[in-house]
Amino acid sequence: MGEELKVIVFALGKEEYGVEVEKVRTIERMQPMTRVPKTPDFVKGVINLRGVVTPVIDLRGRFGFPETEYTDNSRIIIVAVGDIEVGLIVDSANDVIDVNSDHIDDPPEIVGGIKAKYLHGIAKVGESRLLVLLNLKEVLSKSEIVQLENVEE
Repeated sequence: MGEELKVIVFALGKEEYGVEVEKVRTIERMQPMTRVPKTPDFVKGVINLRGVVTPVIDLRGRFGFPETEYTDNSRIIIVAVGDIEVGLIVDSANDVIDVNSDHIDDPPEIVGGIKAKYLHGIAKVGESRLLVLLNLKEVLSKSEIVQLENVEE
């Protein structure tokens, strides 16, 4: 029997994704962001979160999905990637669930247009629900993390 993983479930469009609870610091409502010059388009800016300047990226833009207007359901999930915290804009954050590690398969080469390197795996939840688990270290490349660390200063 595999171990249980607690996962925060969020949506981008009609797809459900997950990120391990231990990597999530907080989930915030949308708030004004300060744009930062010379950053990739999907880096929407920085926010001041309880005195900490936190870079924010739009996961839709990161994955090459068409961007949409933010709604009342849009959220910023603050995650820890290495030593820095980054906000991920998602369409909604819905749920916290337990996923048995035995029910996580390796990702196929491409899922819904997202390259496999961004994915930790595909979790089977219940009979008909699939959850795409993100590999946060790959969602932001090392050079982007260095760039975002410089934004914080």
